[in-house]
Amino acid sequence: MKISIEWLKDYVDIDLSAQQVSDILSDLGFPLEGIIKTDNGDVIDVEITSNRGDCLSYIGVAREIAVVTGKKLKVPEITLDYMDKEVSEFVDVSITEPSLCNRYCARYIEGVKVGPSPDWMKRRLESVGLRSVNNVVDATNYAMLEVGQPPHAFDYDKLSGERIVVRKAIVGEELTSIDSTKCRLTSEMLVIADESAPVAIAGVMGSLDTEVSETTTNILLEEAHFAPVSVRTTGRALGLNSDAMFRFERYVDVEQIEFASKRTAQLIQLVAGGKIAKGAVDSYPIKASKPQVTMRLERLNKLIGIEYDSGEIETIFNRLGFDCDYNSDTKVFTANCPTWRHDITREVDLIEEVVRVCGYDRIPTEKKINIEVAPVDKRHRVVKKIGAFLNSCGFFETINVTFTDDKTAKIFTECGADGHMGVKDVTRKSANLLRQTLISSLCSNMQSNYNARNTNCKLFEVADTFEMDAEALCEKTKVALVCDSELRFLRGAFEGLVRSLDKSAVVKFAPANICWASVGAEVFINDKKIGVAGIVNDAVRKAYDFKNVAPTALEVDLEALIEIEGGEFKIDHLPKFPSIERALSIIVDEPVSWTEISDAVSKVAPKELEKLSYIDTYRGKQIASGKKSVTLSLLFRDEDGTLTHERVDSLESPIVKSLNSHIGAEIRTL
Repeated sequence: MKISIEWLKDYVDIDLSAQQVSDILSDLGFPLEGIIKTDNGDVIDVEITSNRGDCLSYIGVAREIAVVTGKKLKVPEITLDYMDKEVSEFVDVSITEPSLCNRYCARYIEGVKVGPSPDWMKRRLESVGLRSVNNVVDATNYAMLEVGQPPHAFDYDKLSGERIVVRKAIVGEELTSIDSTKCRLTSEMLVIADESAPVAIAGVMGSLDTEVSETTTNILLEEAHFAPVSVRTTGRALGLNSDAMFRFERYVDVEQIEFASKRTAQLIQLVAGGKIAKGAVDSYPIKASKPQVTMRLERLNKLIGIEYDSGEIETIFNRLGFDCDYNSDTKVFTANCPTWRHDITREVDLIEEVVRVCGYDRIPTEKKINIEVAPVDKRHRVVKKIGAFLNSCGFFETINVTFTDDKTAKIFTECGADGHMGVKDVTRKSANLLRQTLISSLCSNMQSNYNARNTNCKLFEVADTFEMDAEALCEKTKVALVCDSELRFLRGAFEGLVRSLDKSAVVKFAPANICWASVGAEVFINDKKIGVAGIVNDAVRKAYDFKNVAPTALEVDLEALIEIEGGEFKIDHLPKFPSIERALSIIVDEPVSWTEISDAVSKVAPKELEKLSYIDTYRGKQIASGKKSVTLSLLFRDEDGTLTHERVDSLESPIVKSLNSHIGAEIRTL
C-alpha cells in the first residue's frame, strides 16, 4: 500500500521522516517496499499482509503508528447537511444471502454537481497512484483509502425502482462492468440488483449502466460487507480486479460500515454539494461479536524469554483497541478484540501483538546457541524404512496432487463422485475432488511412463487420502504400490516390507470383490484388515489405455505398518539336519484360490512341514477347460534327525488326501 506522509499526518501528530515511519512499520510487521519522492512529498510503499486488511487504510496505519509513538489517533469528525426527507422515501434494501452479505447500508444524496475534484483531493489521490475521475468518484476512493471500507456510488436516476436487492445472479444474466468488460454471471455469484437487473457485482465492480457521469444529480451511496471467499471467487472467475475487491477479500470491518457511510457522504457533499436524506437504510442480519481472548503473563514471559511489565502490556492492548482487563491474582489478560482485528483468535496472537509493539530488539541474543538433536519420531522412521525397502525392490516414489475428477472417482470407488469431498475453486473445475485412493494417481503415473515407452514400471506413494464418514471428513495416510508385474511379485514385495518391520507379523491375502479389480483381495496383518490388492479390471485398463498390460495394485493404511514396527521376534538356531523339498503339481477348478490350497494343506500339516510355497500356475493343452495346474513346494525338515524319502512320502500322503477332499485336487502326472 502506498502511503503519503503528508496525508498520514491528518490522523496522527507525528514529526517523522518517511524513513522513520518506514522503520516503525517494518518493526511492526509491515516491510518497506520503497520510498517514492513526489512533488507532493514522500510516499512510502509498504507490504500489508493478507491477514491485516485493517491496515489497507490511512486510519489503520495511523493507529499502528499511534500505538508505538504514544500519540493519539485522530478520526475525522463528521457533520452532514440533511434534507427534510427520510431515506426510506427513496430506497429500500433486501438481503437474500446474509451468509454472503452480512450488512448493507444505503444513503441517498440529492442535487450533487459532478465535475472536477478540488486540487487537494486530486493531489493526494495521484500521489498514491489513483487517477482523478470526477469529484464524486474521487470522494469514494478517498474515503476507501482513509477508512479502508470500499463504498460505491450509483446514479440513482439510472436505477429501476426504489428497491435494492442483494442476491445471487440468475443463470443467463449479464452485466457490463465499469471497465467495459462483458460479464456472463452464474448462479454462484453475488450481485447488487435493482427491480429489473443486476447493477453491480458485489464487492468487485459496478455496472457501466449505473455509473456516475457528468449528468448525474442524485446518488445512491452503498457501504456493505461481503464474504471474502465469494468476492475472490467471483472476481477471478470473471477476470476482474479492483481496489475494492482487494480489500473485501482481505476482510473489512463490518462494525465500521455506518461510520464509513457517513464519512463518504460528507466527502461527496464537501466536493460535489447536494443534500443528504435523513438516516440510512442499514440492513444488518447477523450482528458481529467481539471475540474474547485471554493471555497468560507467565506464558508470554516463558515463550519470549524475558520479563514483561503487566502495566505496559495493558497499555499496549488498550491503545490497539482491545479493551483489555488484567487479573493481578491469576496474571491473566482478557482482551475483547475489536471487529477490525479478525486475525486475533488465540493466545499466541496476543503474544505476537505484545512482542511486535514492544520491539523484537528487546529479545536477548546470545553469541552461542545450543542445538539439541531430537530423535526421529516413529512415523518418520517407518516412512523412511518403507521408502528404502521399496526402492530396493525396484519401486520409485511418486508425489501427486491430492485431487481427482468425477470419472476417476467413479472407477476407483464404490461411492462415486457424490461420496467425495470437493472444493469450489475456479482453477479446479474438473479435478476438484479430494481423492480417496492413491491407486488412481499411480495408474496415471504409469500411463505417462508407458506413453514415453518407459516400461517395467514399479511405483509407490505415501500420502493422505480423504474419505467421508457420514458427514465427517476422515483423513488417512496410505501406502500404495502399482506395478506391471504379476500379483505374486507385488505380494512378495509387500510381505518383504512387512517382515522388514516385524519378523513375526503374519500377512494374509483373502479373496474379495474390489470395484477396480478383476481379481481382488483384502490384505490382513495378524488377522487385522489393513487394505486391498488386486489386478486392475478392464474399466481401469480402458481409462488409462493399458492395452498390453494389466497392472497390479496394493493399498494399505500407514498406521497399521507403524503399529507393527519394532515388534519383538524370535531367532531360531541354525538347523542341524538337511531339508527335503517336494514339488507337487495339482489340477484344480479354475475358481480355486491359493488361499484355499494353503488352508487345505494347513489342516493336516505335520510339524516337519517347514514351509509351503507357490511356484507356478499352468493352463494349456494337457489341462481340461475350466481347470488349472498349480505347482507348489513343500519343504520338510526334522529337528531330531535326517529325513528319509520314505518318511517324507508318509508326511506328504495326508496332505495330498486333504487337497483332494477339500478342494477336489488331483495329482497331475506327465
